[in-house]
Amino acid sequence: MGWWQVNADTLARSRFVVSPLAETFANLKMLHAGTGTHPGERTWLADRLPAYRAELARDPLTALLVRSGLGKEWIADFLTPAPREGETFADEVARVRCADPAAARAHLAVSLRGPLPAALHRDDLPDRAADLLTYVWEETVRPYWERRRRVLEADVLARTARLGQGGWAAVLDAMRPGMRWLGENRLQVNLHEYPPREISGARLVFVPVTPQRTGWVAWEERERYAVVYPCSGVLADGNGTTAVPAALGPLLGDARARVLVLLDSPMSTTQLCAVTGQGLGSVGRHLRVLLDAGLVRRGRAGRSVLYARTAAGEVLTRAGETDISSGNRYLLR
Repeated sequence: MGWWQVNADTLARSRFVVSPLAETFANLKMLHAGTGTHPGERTWLADRLPAYRAELARDPLTALLVRSGLGKEWIADFLTPAPREGETFADEVARVRCADPAAARAHLAVSLRGPLPAALHRDDLPDRAADLLTYVWEETVRPYWERRRRVLEADVLARTARLGQGGWAAVLDAMRPGMRWLGENRLQVNLHEYPPREISGARLVFVPVTPQRTGWVAWEERERYAVVYPCSGVLADGNGTTAVPAALGPLLGDARARVLVLLDSPMSTTQLCAVTGQGLGSVGRHLRVLLDAGLVRRGRAGRSVLYARTAAGEVLTRAGETDISSGNRYLLR
């Protein structure tokens, strides 16, 4: 297993960061794999995969670069710079473009676990990678970024609330497959057999993305480390509408039931509006009814007012889920 040595001060200073480039790279990984983990992703791929493949068919060298950089156990480091707070996509992709060409080739060789193809012995690989990431951003992320960003921010708020309730171990253990807090200042980040890394004193960030794969880790040696993880997500079908148990909709009304289903993790009114597409007044009315019925509770996390299901709301939601055969389905549009 791969693990990092993280002292208490480094963990206490760690932050959650929303990254446009990480979201774009997660989309690139899904397009490269060509398969989705649930119906929403498969619908998304059906809409976008033909154009992506056509783009690579026009540029075989970049296609080879992608195949080489996305290894089975390792991603070429220059493709995934560790995110920083407040950066735009343009800021982040510029760091990919400015990567040292020799370092990029070395990273690709590590990803391939073997010799670099002769066609990739050239200096424009960072430019080509940045151009492809820009294509994926413009075509698959940017038109929906504001909505996705709010979904990611909702995940951050939910995990921050969980941090206050159960501490870092509870948050880290639930973050991504293969990751857990081992105790004695050790954070297991994946199941691969890599040497441990001492990261105490570095900047540590946690970065949610919406595509539901395992995520990845990134770093700038001794300075910044990042764990990219699948966000806890929004229950949605392939058309971007929340999946409401069939028995619950007639009881509460579909719109109100959708709000209750979403509140398995704490969310604010603004975030509920973003992920449901309902107006502020409508969401507010639904929350008041659910509060009066004792199905949700209200609390404060910093300056945000968050809503979450109560035990009674949990019982009601679970009772209506018996007709749901699939698990969580996540919003990509």
